[in-house]
Amino acid sequence: MPKAKSINAIQQEELFGILKARFEKHMSRHPGLDWEKVQTRLEENLEKLWSLSEMERTGGEPDVVGVNKQKGEYVFYDCSAESPKGRRSVCYDREALESRKEHKPKDSAVDMAAAMGIELLTEEQYRELQQLGNFDLKTSSWVKTPAKIRKLGGALFCDRRYDTVFVYHNGAESYYAARGFRGSLWV
Repeated sequence: MPKAKSINAIQQEELFGILKARFEKHMSRHPGLDWEKVQTRLEENLEKLWSLSEMERTGGEPDVVGVNKQKGEYVFYDCSAESPKGRRSVCYDREALESRKEHKPKDSAVDMAAAMGIELLTEEQYRELQQLGNFDLKTSSWVKTPAKIRKLGGALFCDRRYDTVFVYHNGAESYYAARGFRGSLWV
């Protein structure tokens, strides 16, 4: 198992400030939730702060979008207006990356998400996110692809056009400057 990653106290304080300001600015994403309880949960799970800081560093603008009341876990999604800038121009996964003979992208969405300690959004989660606002009006985002589709060489991505969420397919090895991925983190 890889060594746990962490951020120092100054970085924690700065991240809490960013997350709190975003939480308060977008209360419609989490009606009835209290920031103090979210911060307490984060303080009890400091190992998750590094992942949130990576989501922030790569342009994801993570925000609380729900809570599992039985487990007391809060879910964060990338809520940037467009697919996070620091996670674009990547193919879908390691297999796709290795299959390219030339003009390889710098990384894959699945590998980057794993390295950050987050999960790619599923199609269902992506649609839930779109209920909270209008995202990916100019970009698109890879989403977790069912094994059957991936086995055949494809991968799924989503975007919002014409006030509608679309799900498309592409070869998993493809990559575009306007396609990245969005992630989720349970804390």
